[in-house]
Amino acid sequence: MIARAGAGPLRRLVVLRHAKSAWPEGVPDHRRPLAPRGRRDAPAAGRALVEADFLPDLALCSTAVRARQTWDLASAQWGTPPPVRHDERLYGADAAELLDVVHEVPAEVETLLLVGHNPGLEELVLGLAGDGLDDTLERVHVKFPTAAIAVLTWRGTGWEALLPGAALLTAVTVARGKKE
Repeated sequence: MIARAGAGPLRRLVVLRHAKSAWPEGVPDHRRPLAPRGRRDAPAAGRALVEADFLPDLALCSTAVRARQTWDLASAQWGTPPPVRHDERLYGADAAELLDVVHEVPAEVETLLLVGHNPGLEELVLGLAGDGLDDTLERVHVKFPTAAIAVLTWRGTGWEALLPGAALLTAVTVARGKKE
């Protein structure tokens, strides 16, 4: 299936899976922090977004500690981070629930960053992508690892018009920081 061309401005949905998390004993899932690798990879994700010119107008971030830390470290790589909304609905959300949240985004936002968790993010990317450039769809089908970034583009007058199969998956990157 090929992504349908729509009317309206070009919009981008940038999907960032939180960086690698730690599994400390006795810590509830929602409170798990980033692991050392995650603390290296999250800034690399921020740099990758700058280099690709995919900086958002608005960020929506899960309230889980590992997602919030990913956002903090990634956005610290930018001169002036955009507004962020921490939304508890993003924690544990499936693709349909994530899309419901995206549909609420104001029309003036042209590039939206969504920071959250699998399997919901992977399902969302695959569900929204009617087509992909190069091997992007295949790569997401194989794995959407921690600190992965997917960029979906589409045309529409507002976010409520974003429907399954309507976007083009234009980029997939897995951010990895260097060990010191």
